[in-house]
Parts: sequence; C-alpha cells; structure tokens
Amino acid sequence: MSKYQFKTHSDIETRNVAERLALLLKPGDVVTLEGDLGAGKTTFTKGLANGLGIKRTVNSPTFTMIKEYHGEMPLYHMDVYRLEDSEEDIGFEEYFNGNGICVVEWAHFIERYLPSEYLAVNLSYINETTRLLDFRPMGEHYESVAHKVAGYL
Repeated sequence: MSKYQFKTHSDIETRNVAERLALLLKPGDVVTLEGDLGAGKTTFTKGLANGLGIKRTVNSPTFTMIKEYHGEMPLYHMDVYRLEDSEEDIGFEEYFNGNGICVVEWAHFIERYLPSEYLAVNLSYINETTRLLDFRPMGEHYESVAHKVAGYL
C-alpha cells in the first residue's frame, strides 16, 4: 500500500489539495478522514465541496451525522464520531454505493461498514497554520487518484 504525504501551510492550501482531489473522484467514491479535533477535517471537506461545484456552506454534521450537498454530483458528509461503541448501521451501504461522493469523518468507528476500497486521509496538526495530509489509497482506483493529486502539487 502506497502512502502520499502533503504539507499545507494554510486553510486555503488544505482546501486546494481537496479541490484537486474532488476533480478526480467519481460517483460511489469514499474518502475517510481521520485526525484530532481541529486538524482540518471540515476544512478539507469544504475543499472537496468547492471542487464539486457545491455553493452551500459546508459545516460539520456532528449533530445530524450525515449532511447532503448537491453540486456537479452529490456529496455525503458523514461525522460518525457519536457511533463509537455502537452497533448502529444507518444505511451506510446505500450511501457508499450511491451516485455521490462520501466523506466520512472518524471512519474508524464504522470500519466494518466501509467498502473494501476507499481513500484514507489522515490530517495531522503541526502548528497553527501547518497540516500534514497523509493519503493512503485502498485499491487501484484510489492509488491512481492519489498519484495524480501528488502530480498536481
């Protein structure tokens, strides 16, 4: 399994990496986001939304668990933090096999529901402005996508 790392030095740079990624995604793709609170998961999702032509304001779905946004293709933004130690399946398969892009924050809490192939992104807080984005592609399609993102930067 390959690993791609990108260091960003502002929220704008983090969003730009995600915008580039969005241009390479197709319906049914899944991107998981891990990282401590404040690491930039929602900022990254805002960049994906921009890349998909979504005009609505994107914010964390912490209390609703799933927010749907519509642009050139749907974006399903999931925050599954509250499912820690839960057996609850809220219809993940329908989203993962749907016609949009799924972004799952805190995906390790629902690992058994994840498809076998996805792009795992870990965001690490380095300092007030700097983040380390660690892409781990699970599957050939995501390997190709991560390689292309690396080629853009």
